[in-house]
Amino acid sequence: MDMVIDSLGEARVPSPLQRTVNEKIRIPYHISHPLGEKAAEEITFEVAGPREKIFFHKNEVKAGIVTCGGLCPGLNNVIRSIYYELAHAYGIQEVYGFLYGYQGLDPVRGGEPLRLTAEFVDPIHRRGGTVLGTSRGPVDPAIAIENLMQRGINMLFCVGGDGTQRGANALHHEAERRGYPLAVVGIPKTIDNDVGYVARTFGYLTAVEEVREILDCAHQEARSVFNGISLVKVMGRQAGFIAAGATIASQDVNFTLIPEVPFALEGPGGFLEALKTRMLRRAHAVIVVAEGAGQEWTQSNGAQDASGNVKLGDIGVFLREQIETCFKKAGIPMVFRYFDPSYVIRSKPANPEDSILCDLYARNAVHAAMAGKTGLVIGYLHDTYIHVPVETSVAEKKRLDPAGGWWHAVLAATGQPARFV
Repeated sequence: MDMVIDSLGEARVPSPLQRTVNEKIRIPYHISHPLGEKAAEEITFEVAGPREKIFFHKNEVKAGIVTCGGLCPGLNNVIRSIYYELAHAYGIQEVYGFLYGYQGLDPVRGGEPLRLTAEFVDPIHRRGGTVLGTSRGPVDPAIAIENLMQRGINMLFCVGGDGTQRGANALHHEAERRGYPLAVVGIPKTIDNDVGYVARTFGYLTAVEEVREILDCAHQEARSVFNGISLVKVMGRQAGFIAAGATIASQDVNFTLIPEVPFALEGPGGFLEALKTRMLRRAHAVIVVAEGAGQEWTQSNGAQDASGNVKLGDIGVFLREQIETCFKKAGIPMVFRYFDPSYVIRSKPANPEDSILCDLYARNAVHAAMAGKTGLVIGYLHDTYIHVPVETSVAEKKRLDPAGGWWHAVLAATGQPARFV
């Protein structure tokens, strides 16, 4: 089953690039099947990369970039690489950055976009955050498309998570409804690494590296006092990839709690009993909890943020209170340290691995837009960049498999049971 990508029309302009991809190549979603059995009908994707023929002539392109949602290491790298690929590879002269997320597409709320230059973007990859600013929440597609039409913007790069890509899909359909040839290309951004059809999102490995350093400090804090407990809360609304990755990288964590594995607090097989046993035996412990874990204990009343995400209860504060109460009742003295480094981590510059990933996502997004592709997100599977229809991309979240190798590596590193029940 081929994932079909929408197109603005036939690509007739010869590409200025010497290297092009074979457009007949398809990338399968799964690459393994039982020995001796024929592979079942498989989902396949277009391979990303420069095309032999492109849709736009360089003199008619006006490109826009928008960054949305929470901060993530690598946003400025993406902006910079989009600009340089457009300018250096394709000779595009006009590239604009719309300010403060999707509200920047509304002329009343957003004001004038920033015209990007080589001098402006040259140093930005060394900084965290986003030089274009960001915000949460949608924009009226009719207002945004009218604004883009008035400005002659015919190429829009939307950098953000699933809420951003749902917004990009709405813009794509509104432009299509009006018959306006706008290439809308999404670049997946989430520090949580939970985007479907994407093996790794940019910012994730930077987060793991930063959390591992914090875990080193948390471990020293716990070991330097009698009965020291350090609790570190990390990002991960629906997926525990940061918590698991940092645990495996650190090897000094004793308990890891993630959204994919529910846990019992009390009782003989519960988390608190296991923690007490650990403390009586070793006199120190390090705990990592993903922000979306244990929401059955802390779930808010269903209120949503501007992006449409359900507001989470604070599992870190909840666990701190439960641990302190439990040890007080048991008459076990302890010294508690609580770390919540989320905002520090997400505002960091990208590390080298994420910097490379950002660059390749950005350049493949430019190739797709120049070819007249629209309504897609750049994906990454089997070490290959692919085109994913945006509606397919936002249909499901990627989650850590409790039966898979990652979680078994966590269990081996921590020594904790597979589940607290």
